[in-house]
Amino acid sequence: MSTFTQAQRAGVVRVALLGCGTVGAQVVRLLREHAEEFAARSGARLELVGIAVRDTAAERQPWVPRELLTDDAQGLVRRADVVVELIGGIEPARTLVLAALENGASVVTGNKALLAAHGPALHGAAEASGADLYYEAAVAGAVPVVYGLRESLAGDNVTAVLGIVNGTTNFILDEMATRGLGFDEALALAQELGYAEADPTADVDGHDAAAKAAILASLAFHTRVGIEDVPVTGIRDITAEDMAAAQESGYVIKLLAVARRVTDDGTRGISVRVHPALVPATHPLAAVHGAFNAVLIEAESAGRLMFYGQGAGGAPTASAVLSDLVAAAAHKIHGGNAPRESTYAQMPLLGPEATPARTQVQLRIADKPGTLAAVASVYGQHGVSIESVRQQRPADEDARIVIVSHEATEAALADTVAKLSEEPRVHEVISVTRVEGE
Repeated sequence: MSTFTQAQRAGVVRVALLGCGTVGAQVVRLLREHAEEFAARSGARLELVGIAVRDTAAERQPWVPRELLTDDAQGLVRRADVVVELIGGIEPARTLVLAALENGASVVTGNKALLAAHGPALHGAAEASGADLYYEAAVAGAVPVVYGLRESLAGDNVTAVLGIVNGTTNFILDEMATRGLGFDEALALAQELGYAEADPTADVDGHDAAAKAAILASLAFHTRVGIEDVPVTGIRDITAEDMAAAQESGYVIKLLAVARRVTDDGTRGISVRVHPALVPATHPLAAVHGAFNAVLIEAESAGRLMFYGQGAGGAPTASAVLSDLVAAAAHKIHGGNAPRESTYAQMPLLGPEATPARTQVQLRIADKPGTLAAVASVYGQHGVSIESVRQQRPADEDARIVIVSHEATEAALADTVAKLSEEPRVHEVISVTRVEGE
């Protein structure tokens, strides 16, 4: 267990900040503006003892004290009671966070990539030294979903988590749905407004959401889930035509992080996925617009809960960081610890042969008698039941149909689509989109 430092005995908790970008600068501002309130809430004065940055000469926000800037992150970590890590990425963040925890300093981080890749090692280091590891800001910015899963729902059994956890992709898809923009146009607008990076790969290809999905699934199901365990499909292939077809069917398309506990038909395990999905227009997640985030949780006793708010931005994310910082500081003064990693369930991760799913498939088919029967036969051969068939207005001499399936396994649905693509009367499989939220 960690021991009190001289500063802690004097009612002071020394805080080291690693990184001073958009979020870090807001953490500094709020720490200075609300110092008395944070002291009252935590029971200690939070003293910022240093800010580690790559370039101490770079221009900073006017409220950032230049005398606290240092390029010696290792030295700074060794003289802190709580380390706030906002560097991002894996290295040097991993080395610095482990050094802090091993030295008995608690850590507050917003680094979802680090947690998804090295969560077990970080939790182990925190437990060994008696330090806290907090990471509310790693998922959905200011939205307190980590606290909700880790503490508020500790007395319940979570059955499913569906989340819009990447504001960039939600903004892009929302612009495509509401304004009829193509993907490239919507991405360019997101970049112009600062919602998307110059290199948007991590967002639009779903990797950012996958890291968050791994964290959410680990918390919800008390099972270690890493980013490598999360199959990912991004949004690059979503077209304006897909959005229009979704609206005609009463759906909207969202990029979702989906985690479920499956205990049906002798199957026991969890499925974790990130993919674009059709969500009914009446579903709560369908009303999440712009760059906002939302996470919907279903639990056995509590029922359906929704966490909604700003998932990015300097001040909203700093709010989550400071909430964790106040809690970590209070523990340094009064004793106690953050909840430890809970992995008792050790549920297996399900492959496609056991993962339940529903799909909507758009087909261009020969407009001849017997074609629909042939298509339905392919579904039947693979044990997939059809919920609905709708014919769209043809753009050429072929017919276009939209088929929504009942729930089947991902493997059976994939085999069905593969066989459809070989059927002579099916001229094109236009799109395949999962259906969620029903």
